[in-house]
Amino acid sequence: MRLQEISSQYENLDLLASQVVEGFITGLHKSPFHGFSVEFAEHRLYNTGESTKNIDWKLYGRTDKLFVKRYDEETNLRCHILLDVSSSMYYPKTSLSKIKMSVLGAAVISNLLKKQRDAFALTTFNDKVQSQSEVRSSMSHYRQIINQLQQVIQIIPNETKTNVTHVLNEIAEQINRRSLVVIFSDMFDAMNEDSKLFDAIQHLRFKKHEVIIFHMVDKQTEIAFDFENRPLKFKDSETGEEVKLFPDEVKQIYTDKIKHFENALKLKCTQFKVDYQLVDTALDFNQIIMPFFLKRKKMK
Repeated sequence: MRLQEISSQYENLDLLASQVVEGFITGLHKSPFHGFSVEFAEHRLYNTGESTKNIDWKLYGRTDKLFVKRYDEETNLRCHILLDVSSSMYYPKTSLSKIKMSVLGAAVISNLLKKQRDAFALTTFNDKVQSQSEVRSSMSHYRQIINQLQQVIQIIPNETKTNVTHVLNEIAEQINRRSLVVIFSDMFDAMNEDSKLFDAIQHLRFKKHEVIIFHMVDKQTEIAFDFENRPLKFKDSETGEEVKLFPDEVKQIYTDKIKHFENALKLKCTQFKVDYQLVDTALDFNQIIMPFFLKRKKMK
């Protein structure tokens, strides 16, 4: 599904997430990853004498064997999805924004986890935790997450800052059981205090959690600083601060700083065995779904 088609369908996030998942599963059958299991609903053999209420009768009709669906207490994985909802995530306004791509990423991951009977939770944050769901795997829980994600898209941001390091440290202390932590953020605040960010990531790993960072960017403007060289006004979406300049006056300094931060983050993630993915909102959605899928397979 093309990104242009995706951006026009956010009014039904559940349907959109399901379409992306089904397309991904179909693609796996045709790719070098066909050896992976893509039957996302997990089962186990029925034990004589236990309740028959969770028997999958459709599967029995196909296999002539009794299988029981796995539920919360038997889940293989607990996943915490952390979504940055600060003002900078709503950039750019003229195309598929970082927040929209992140919201769809969170919805697709939730859809995959729901199909797998894994437990998952959603935390939204800016400079502090804004909302935090329980960790569950039920259909009703999935619908609540989708509704919450739908609301995130509709928010009109009002110069809200972010504090990734504070939130990661807080989450690390809260999560008691070993989990997969998936982070969607543009890391906007962390560039000036990268050492604190690295400490927060290490805190999660010290607690034995697996971590995936999806670093959300509009690569053309936020990484390459590709603007027409004429007088332009730039506004900090998190503070409201404005500056007028010719882009070429600061382009080299800006791109050098961005590249330094990105390289340092990649290096630290490698050292801490954290999966890091720079996600360009202009490119294919598989930037998110394939790294998550491969990470989950490693944890099984």
